[in-house]
Amino acid sequence: MVKPCWRPCIEDDTMGRLDGLVWHKDLGSHAYGEFSMAVIQANRMCEDYSQLESGPLSSFISGDHPQGTFAGVYDGHAGSEASKFVSHNLFFNLKNIVSERREVSESVLKKAFSATEEDFLSLVKKQWMNNPQIASVGTCCLAGVLHDGVLFVANAGDSRAVLGRVERGSKRASAVQLSNEHNVNIASVREELYALHPDDSQVVIMKHKCWRVRGLIQVSRSIGDVYLKRAEFQREPLLPKFRLTETFEKPILNSEPEVTVHKLQPEDHFVIFASDGLWEQLSNQEAVDIVHNFPRNGIAKRLLKAALHEAAKKREMRYADLKKIDPGVRRHFHDDITLIIVFIDSHLVSKSPLPPYSIKGGVFPR
Repeated sequence: MVKPCWRPCIEDDTMGRLDGLVWHKDLGSHAYGEFSMAVIQANRMCEDYSQLESGPLSSFISGDHPQGTFAGVYDGHAGSEASKFVSHNLFFNLKNIVSERREVSESVLKKAFSATEEDFLSLVKKQWMNNPQIASVGTCCLAGVLHDGVLFVANAGDSRAVLGRVERGSKRASAVQLSNEHNVNIASVREELYALHPDDSQVVIMKHKCWRVRGLIQVSRSIGDVYLKRAEFQREPLLPKFRLTETFEKPILNSEPEVTVHKLQPEDHFVIFASDGLWEQLSNQEAVDIVHNFPRNGIAKRLLKAALHEAAKKREMRYADLKKIDPGVRRHFHDDITLIIVFIDSHLVSKSPLPPYSIKGGVFPR
């Protein structure tokens, strides 16, 4: 159960560094400031993907097309196929839609999510007879777009975006949550599902000491999970544990994100985009305090380490011993954790952005 990890440390930090079960990009530059990223693997295979894109937000590279920064955190479940797919397609779809409309807006983000969902559904239809597991994989999807002094946050699932704000004359940063989680352990989310499915008494049930949609999954919104969206997949060769005793006529889950539009102010210093694995260990304010009180270089890895210390403390064990636990077994102590910290330097928001930059988070053997 406990033994040393023999993975080598990859020293090149240009596109991030892999150090055992931790991948991190200590510091980089984006259109309006700097960023830091980190990922820790807990599952046997890491199910998370993430990305940061800076530069053109449309398919056309010209002066009159939108520029900015895109950050995405994709927390996969039941496998990594959906999160990987989203990491390769969501930003691509966003750029195509921005090219058509020549704007970044709430409706553009929702359409990008919808297009990505439809693309993944097409993939499932092609593959599921030979790879039925693909019908049961899904991913939470959190995306942020910084453009023209406005921050758009789109969320489907239970990841979270938190703003760090420092008021003038204050040395303390306050935490402002910019997204809502779609997890049925939250009463309002259960009520939403009950209202959408009034004839389904089993739409949310208590199982293994927590609320789950049809006893299977805790999130009510995602990309993928087509077995809970299309009844046509509720048959062989889908694995029995994913097949429902009662079928359904309309999708139980949906992929539409909640979108928050925030006009940036000089007091807005940074945004933390992270999967629920971070927020299971740290409060919004605890995370913001760490980012605010320490140097930017390596701050994502520092925040990740703070979460792991909390996970070890809850199990009454030493952090040094937690680090030795193999992936897979380690999932009993904490989840995969993915986080991106995007710093906003207000003096850069209205200036010409840097050359295009792209990085994918979490380069693990899969």
